[in-house]
Amino acid sequence: MFDEKTAYSGLDFFKLDNFLTDKQRDLRNRVQEYVQTTVLPNINPYWENAEFPRDIAMGLRDLGIIGGMIRGYGSAGLDPMEMGLVKYELAKGDGSINTFFGVHSGLAMGSIGLLGSDEQRERWLPAMSHLEKIGAFALTEPTQGSDAVNVQTTARLENGQWVLNGAKRWIGNASIAGILIIWARDEDGKFGGFVIEDPQNVEGVEIEVIEGKIGKRAVLNADIRLNNVRIPEENRLAKPRSFKDVGKVLVLGRYGVAWEAAGCAAGAFEMALKYAKEREQFGKPLAARQLIQQKLVEMATEVTAMQLICFQMAQLVAANQLTDAIASMAKYNNARKARYVTQLARETLGGNGILIENHIARLMTDAEIIYTYEGTNEINMLLVGRELTGINAIV
Repeated sequence: MFDEKTAYSGLDFFKLDNFLTDKQRDLRNRVQEYVQTTVLPNINPYWENAEFPRDIAMGLRDLGIIGGMIRGYGSAGLDPMEMGLVKYELAKGDGSINTFFGVHSGLAMGSIGLLGSDEQRERWLPAMSHLEKIGAFALTEPTQGSDAVNVQTTARLENGQWVLNGAKRWIGNASIAGILIIWARDEDGKFGGFVIEDPQNVEGVEIEVIEGKIGKRAVLNADIRLNNVRIPEENRLAKPRSFKDVGKVLVLGRYGVAWEAAGCAAGAFEMALKYAKEREQFGKPLAARQLIQQKLVEMATEVTAMQLICFQMAQLVAANQLTDAIASMAKYNNARKARYVTQLARETLGGNGILIENHIARLMTDAEIIYTYEGTNEINMLLVGRELTGINAIV
């Protein structure tokens, strides 16, 4: 039964909170509280210094969210709505923390959960579920970004070991990972995931943190070079033999990113609304001015539309009806609208909007990253175009 006294404190113009279960609402509230009490008061120095906030990240263990929708192995076993709400609330506070969670629980653990054998899941997931081992997912290469299917990294079987050669770029969590999944092609041209354990201590693996990012500065992305890296034969994930297999992981990644974009925009709007009510100019609060109200209405409307898309997507995931094109449309729409909303929020704060102490500037740069990763918005748009027309305009 919905209780007005416990209604959601964030933007919920279309009363979507009414449709959540008590369990979903309780989880959402726990994550919201963690963001308000731990993430927001502490994240800015890490962001400014481009340092990984280990203590903040490790605190996610206590929220019951690690492992996302994976069931068993100590993982959270979230339903699709819960997973989306977690991404939404984390993104309202900080994109770096959200990306750390998404790479670890979604891409890395998701790859093992969806594509690993029973033995491989038993071997790696329990430690990852307790953040004893952090996961990383290495698909993108220096020369292969959007054209991810054309990976150049190779895997050769030699005397019971896989020998890996190649390079990867923009790999989140790589420099702190205990489980690094490398996507490569074997000598038969088959695509697969190859797990390097404790990569910092493996001969032939070079990991260098990328510096100078304008956004998501508190999550570490890295360049990886692989020079005759040897791993056991059993460290190849059991199921992938084509890019379609890893696509199952990527489509759920875009699902999470659509929620993240909505959360990023909502966080910026809610901060701007609070500021506009409290900040006075010419004897009145900013919120009393028509031009400011226009900005607030624009932001609230876009965020509400993004929420509606995400809620419907959660239903489709639960019904096993989410397609690549649906996920791409949601990512395409929400990522570009997050850019728009965070910019309006920054404008609402005037000069104060460029200070990270007010958080919106950080969320605005988060939106730029969201627009670019998990498939650039141009690629996601063309995936939807292919679905609508039956014509592939990408190549």
